[in-house]
Amino acid sequence: MTNKIDIKPSDKILNLPKYIFAELDEWKAEARAKGMELIDLGIGNPDGPTPNEVVEAALESIQNPISHGYPSFRGKQEFRESISKWMKSRYNVDICPEFGIQTLNGAKEGLANIALAFTNPGDINIVPDPYYPVLSRGTWIASGEVYHTPLIAENNFLPDLKAIPEDVAQRAKLFFINYPNNPTAAVAPLSFLKEIVAFCRKYSILLVSDLAYGEICYDGYRPHSIFEVEGAEDIAVEFHSFSKTFNMAGWRVGFVVGKKEFIDTIYAMKTNMDYGTATIVQDAAIKALNMDYKNVEEIVSNYARRREMVVDLLKELGWEIQKTSATMYLWLKVPEGYTSKEFCKYVLDSTGVVLTPGIAFGSCSDGYFRLSLVQPDEKINEALTRLKDANIGYNLLTKC
Repeated sequence: MTNKIDIKPSDKILNLPKYIFAELDEWKAEARAKGMELIDLGIGNPDGPTPNEVVEAALESIQNPISHGYPSFRGKQEFRESISKWMKSRYNVDICPEFGIQTLNGAKEGLANIALAFTNPGDINIVPDPYYPVLSRGTWIASGEVYHTPLIAENNFLPDLKAIPEDVAQRAKLFFINYPNNPTAAVAPLSFLKEIVAFCRKYSILLVSDLAYGEICYDGYRPHSIFEVEGAEDIAVEFHSFSKTFNMAGWRVGFVVGKKEFIDTIYAMKTNMDYGTATIVQDAAIKALNMDYKNVEEIVSNYARRREMVVDLLKELGWEIQKTSATMYLWLKVPEGYTSKEFCKYVLDSTGVVLTPGIAFGSCSDGYFRLSLVQPDEKINEALTRLKDANIGYNLLTKC
């Protein structure tokens, strides 16, 4: 007699919302099976190569047997010192290399782990909607609750702190922000950062600032580190990523900075979950932080040029759009009468151009879609030609 085997995942995994990017992969597979040649402007995967100097540093490191052992949990001393100097150079903030930095296997890992490290079952964490998915999912996996505060165009896609209910503020443990913002490309003025620091100090909330797009900025714009605000050091941590700044998405390296108590808590979680960033990758990251900044300027100039091309064409096709100050994304309204998934599926089936439906980033985002500037110029031009030839315009597609 054979017993029936019934092994199921945990309820928290089964109850997670379907990851829209997995559904997008299914759409793309169906389109390719029909013989369509796709141009993917959906996922935010940098298309350019990692700078040669960084690659060479990794190649040198991999030849050193010292790099072949387990890496340190904290990160190499030289890496942390380079991070501290870079933060001073780019944001004019002082970060202690001994106690104020935790290196990460990419910022996403840290953003998930911070929710696990600070959230008890039933705690509330505040996440603006639209949001980078891990900002909510880390809390759900930690058996916490997420309060989504909407980001709307009328408020420049900044959270309205006055609209957050008092009981939510009283119970909140973490407040996540991400400026320059993915997916909206919105930026936060210093006045807002001062306001949210005051809010989090009032309610003893840990403010988690994700500055992954801090270096992808245009026309002289520079974002602010949260630590430029007086009093932020008592209630905030800040995450940085190498993925966009240095075209190192596949290397999986980032870091978080803040005061010792917060960094020690993230460190404690990390030591129980994994090891540190590979030494080879750390050596590459050290080179990235210390190389001539012209390498980053070249990466940014490529996105800026593409931004000009795309914005001009989309205006021709009826979209109301302004040039963004930061990020590699454009955030656009779907034509009236469509959900974001309906519209993006229609565009894919009609042209082979892949866009990301806004619903991927939260329930407040279904009226929008995200376009990523992550293809070479010739591919961007071809995508724009396909959209124009198929009359994919805001007014042309609006349903009566």
